[in-house]
Amino acid sequence: MKPKLLYVEDELDLGNVTKQYLEAMNFEVTWCTNGKNAYQEYLHHETTYSLVIIDIQLPDINGFDLARKIVEYDKNAFFLFLTARKEKKDRLYGLDIGAMDYITKPFDIDELVLRIRNITRRTKPAEEKSLPDTIEIGNIVLNKESLSLAVDGHIKTTLTLREAELLEYLYTYRNSIVKREDLLVRFWGENDYFMGRSLDVFISRLRKLLRHSSSGVRIENIYGVGFILSVP
Repeated sequence: MKPKLLYVEDELDLGNVTKQYLEAMNFEVTWCTNGKNAYQEYLHHETTYSLVIIDIQLPDINGFDLARKIVEYDKNAFFLFLTARKEKKDRLYGLDIGAMDYITKPFDIDELVLRIRNITRRTKPAEEKSLPDTIEIGNIVLNKESLSLAVDGHIKTTLTLREAELLEYLYTYRNSIVKREDLLVRFWGENDYFMGRSLDVFISRLRKLLRHSSSGVRIENIYGVGFILSVP
């Protein structure tokens, strides 16, 4: 089955060429030229999109706002930004609100295809997932369905999808070093300085949540190498 992409781009020539190339690369692409139509398309589409590709400077809505609206409707939505906005603060903000990637124009179309493939390989539709919905980490329970984290049976917080994915991945390799570069490539597509800053933000948030654990579960920083999820 071809991965389904929702592509939001108001520049007609660029949108048309990119759509055709992505379709030639075996993706199913729905192209919208404004945020309103894209949001309605996401709401009424019968099956889940593998990825939403969003330009930030849209004629009717800011792309950041569109991404947040989509995630409010579907907490399992995956999206990336494809934009001419190159400012550091925009890139960090986009990654911080949960973008899988942040690509600036002009871009190499083959690199875009590779990045999309890296993301869609690990984003199967919900109905195809067969992994357990909950993971017990000491006295902590991660519920992947509700994206909630409970300590000693009490709900402490709701996680972002990226936070839940990172915690699950660290748990898979618990009590072992997970290299920083491996996390960046797996979840952000490349080992990049700005993406590294975003990773640090997510790790810091998870550390603060795990401090509530009375069983000693914690994330340790191995300077210059990576992280260990220490589970007694």
